[in-house]
Amino acid sequence: MIKKFLSYYKPYKKLFAADMLCALTVAAIDLAFPQVLKYVTQQISANNFNNILPSLGLIAACLAAAYIVRYGCQYFITSWGHIMGAKIESDMRRQLFYHYQRLSFSYYDKNNTGEMISKLVGDLFDISELAHHGPENVVLSILKIIGSFLLLIFINIEITLILFFITLIIFVFSMRQNRKMRKIFSLNRSKIAKVNSRVQDSLLGIKVVKSFTNEELEHKKFNISNDEFFETKSLSYKAMGFYHATNSLFQGLLYIAALLVGGYFVYQGKLSAIDFALYFLYIGIFIEPLNVLINFTELFQRGFSGFRRFVEVVETAPEITDSRHAKDINNLSGDIVYSDINFSYNKDIPILKDVSLVIPQGKTTALIGPSGGGKTTICSLLPRFYDINSGHITIGNIDIKDISLKTLRQNIGIVQQDIYIFGGTIKENIAYGKAGATDEEIIQAAKNADIHDFILTLPNGYDTYAGERGTLLSGGQKQRLSIARVFLKNPNILILDEATSSLDNESEKHIQKALNKLSYNRTTLVIAHRLSTIKNADNIIVISKGRISESGTHEELMGKGGIYKKYYDMQFEGIDSADLAL
Repeated sequence: MIKKFLSYYKPYKKLFAADMLCALTVAAIDLAFPQVLKYVTQQISANNFNNILPSLGLIAACLAAAYIVRYGCQYFITSWGHIMGAKIESDMRRQLFYHYQRLSFSYYDKNNTGEMISKLVGDLFDISELAHHGPENVVLSILKIIGSFLLLIFINIEITLILFFITLIIFVFSMRQNRKMRKIFSLNRSKIAKVNSRVQDSLLGIKVVKSFTNEELEHKKFNISNDEFFETKSLSYKAMGFYHATNSLFQGLLYIAALLVGGYFVYQGKLSAIDFALYFLYIGIFIEPLNVLINFTELFQRGFSGFRRFVEVVETAPEITDSRHAKDINNLSGDIVYSDINFSYNKDIPILKDVSLVIPQGKTTALIGPSGGGKTTICSLLPRFYDINSGHITIGNIDIKDISLKTLRQNIGIVQQDIYIFGGTIKENIAYGKAGATDEEIIQAAKNADIHDFILTLPNGYDTYAGERGTLLSGGQKQRLSIARVFLKNPNILILDEATSSLDNESEKHIQKALNKLSYNRTTLVIAHRLSTIKNADNIIVISKGRISESGTHEELMGKGGIYKKYYDMQFEGIDSADLAL
C-alpha cells in the first residue's frame, strides 16, 4: 500500500527531491546551532576574549546567512510542498472520476452516490495533506532524531542509553496504539460517507419530502447517521487524547532522567556544566521531531484510511469491458437477434429465461407486459449496460461483444421515462447528444423534437439555464429535450423506454409526433404501457415472468385473445368485472 502511495510522487520527483533537500538543510541548520553556541560559551568560560571577540561578527554573519537559507527552505517546504500535495490530490481525483465513468451499472446499483462523492472530495483532501506532510515530516524528523541522538552519544553515552530505552518504550506504545486507531479512523470514514449519502438523498428528494410534510422524518433519519458519526468521532478523539497524553508523560520522563543522571555526572565531574546545558538543548531538538511524528499520527491515519478507500475503488475492475477481439464499427446495420438469453442481476433470481427474438432492421418492435417482467432488462442488454449470463445478441450477424463499447453505444439512442437534465443551458443539454455540434445542428434537432418554438419564448432562448436536474422545465419539455439529443446523435438503433408513460395527453401528442419522426427508418425497440402508442408497431412482443408469451402485430394478437387482448381491453373498454367486484 505504501509503495502504491509513493508511486504518485513519480511525476513530481524533481519537486519532491527539492522538498527533501530543503528539509535536510533545515535539519542540518537546527542541529548546527547548539554546536556554535557551545563553541562561543567555551571561549567565554575560558576567558579567551581576545580570540572570540574578533570572531563574533563572523559567527553572527554566518548564522544570519544560515537562517536566511533556512527561511528560503522553510518557505519552499510550506508553499511548494503543499502545491506538490495538491497536484497529487488533483491526479488522484482525476483518476478516481475517470474510473467512476468506467465502472459498470452494476457498481452503481450496489453503491451510494453520496459515498462516492465523499471519496472524491473528503478522502482526497486528507490524502493531499498526507502527500505533502508525510515524507517531509518523516524525513525531517528522522534526520533530526538520528543527528541529535548521535550528538547526545558524543556528549555522554550513559545518559543517552537511558534516553534510548525510554524512546523505545514510546515507539512500542505508539505502534500498538496506532493499530487501534486505524480501525477507528476507517470507521469514521464510512460514517461520514453515510451522512453525506443521507444529505444527498434528502436534498434530491426535497419535493417529495415537502409534499408529504416529512421534514421531521428526514430530521430523525439524518440525526441517526449524524449521531453515529459523532460517536465514532468521539472514540477517535479519546484514543488520540490517550495517545498524546501518554507520550507527553514519556517525554517528561526523558527530561527527568536526563536531569537526575546528568546532574549526578556533573557532581562527579564526569560531565561539564556547558555539556550538561548543551545536552538539554539537544534533548529539545530530539523531542521536537518526536512530537511532530506523534502529532502526525492523526493526519497519517486519516490520510491512509482515505487512501485505502481510494485504492479499493480504482482497483475495482469494470464488469463490462471490451473483449480482445472488439472492433470499432461506426455504422451498425442489420437485424438484431437475441438467441437463448438468460440473465439475472444476482445468481439467485433469474430475470430472463431462454429469451429469443428478432428485431428486423428499420422496423419497430414493441415490448409490453407487467412491471418486473424483463422488458427494460432486454433493452439494457443491447448496449451492454449489463452482460448476459448465457446466449448471444447479434447486430447484423456480429456479436455485440465483438463490437467496442464506444461504437456500440454510439449506434444506439435511448429515450427514457426518467430524463436527466444536466446543470447548464438548454443548448448545452441538447448538444450533449453530439460533441462539437454547431448551432444550426442544435436548432434543427430542437425543431425535429418539436421544442424549438418553446425555447424561443424563454428569456435567453437557447442560453436559458435549465435549472438543477431541469427543475425549471415541465416533464414534457424535458422529454422533448432528451429527444432532441437523440436527433442530434442520429443513431441507427433506437430504444424508447416508456418515453410517454408519465405525460399528460397534450404532452404525449407532441412527443409521440416527435418520436414517430425520430424512429422513421430506424431499427426501434419500444417499451410501452400505453398500448395506443404501439398499435402500429411492426411486431409486438408480450414479456411475462422473464419469458416471451406472445408475439405478432396488433391485429394478430387481438385475434389470439390472449394476454395482449386482456391488457388492451382493460385500457380501452373499461375495468373488467373482477376489478369492479373489488
